[in-house]
Amino acid sequence: MIKKLLVPVALAATSWLAAANAAEPLRIGYVFAMANAPVLIAEKQGYYRDEGLEVDVKALGDGPVIQQALAAGELDVAYVGTPPVYQWYARGLKSVILAKVNYGQAAVLAGSQSDIHTLDELKGRKLAGVKKGSGMDVLLRGYVLKEHAGLDPDKDLDIIDLPPGNMNAALERGIVDAAFSWEPFVSQALLRGSARLLLDVNQALPEYPWYVVIGLPRTLHERPDDVVKLLRAHRRAIDFLNQQPEQANRIIAEAFKLETIQRPDGSQASGEQIVAEARQRLGWSAELKEQDLQFIQRLMDYSSALKFLDAQVALDDLVDTSYLQKAAH
Repeated sequence: MIKKLLVPVALAATSWLAAANAAEPLRIGYVFAMANAPVLIAEKQGYYRDEGLEVDVKALGDGPVIQQALAAGELDVAYVGTPPVYQWYARGLKSVILAKVNYGQAAVLAGSQSDIHTLDELKGRKLAGVKKGSGMDVLLRGYVLKEHAGLDPDKDLDIIDLPPGNMNAALERGIVDAAFSWEPFVSQALLRGSARLLLDVNQALPEYPWYVVIGLPRTLHERPDDVVKLLRAHRRAIDFLNQQPEQANRIIAEAFKLETIQRPDGSQASGEQIVAEARQRLGWSAELKEQDLQFIQRLMDYSSALKFLDAQVALDDLVDTSYLQKAAH
């Protein structure tokens, strides 16, 4: 009698484990930045739910925190800047780029009272930047300063590491002469009248990709259908951002707690108006086009020249658009 019961019990246990595994949420980590708004939209609008996908979405401060979570097996997929992905890959954390999230976002600002009007006038000045070797620092040193302005980032000016939230105050107080910042901080400074735009990187490099969706090889192997569902929700969120800008701006303003600011003429700019202003330098797209892949290679070349990249990474190993193509159907 006992032997007869063993098989049904074993089958029941196996079925229960399979069901439990199927019910495990897909763990999504994202850098808490306006450019990663598709994550917020997909969750808020119920697009993950519509796909039958259980998710655990975690907003994290920056790339290094996401790196630690991925390495510890605490995340399955992530929304992160492109340079960290290939830098991690070279160091052994082999995640794969699946889709684009946004284009644009970065700009160089000068204080409104500053005598700096062109990038080459940054020579001998103080520029607020971010941590050396970070993704945005690669863009600043490799493209903005070295290639676009013809400046040596290590010799021609003093780059001061500041959190982006502190850059505008540093500009206003004259602690720095200029700042390399991104949205919504750029729009806040411009609307407040405390800064002038020296360079909109998206004008110089139209629609350059920045944040991307990445997946761990384990996730792609074990949960390919869930990855496609995620990317289908991602596509829908981007469509919403592009087709329903006013509603999307409201969601973004609330999520990032963007407070009303005062313009120089005394009028008020709401959080939604800050997002609308940011859209002049920032947009969203899921597609990884040939020009995007060329730019990713360009970023890798900058990182190598700056000695930030430990080893060469083949672009074909880094990018897989097959899941995104499946999500189009």
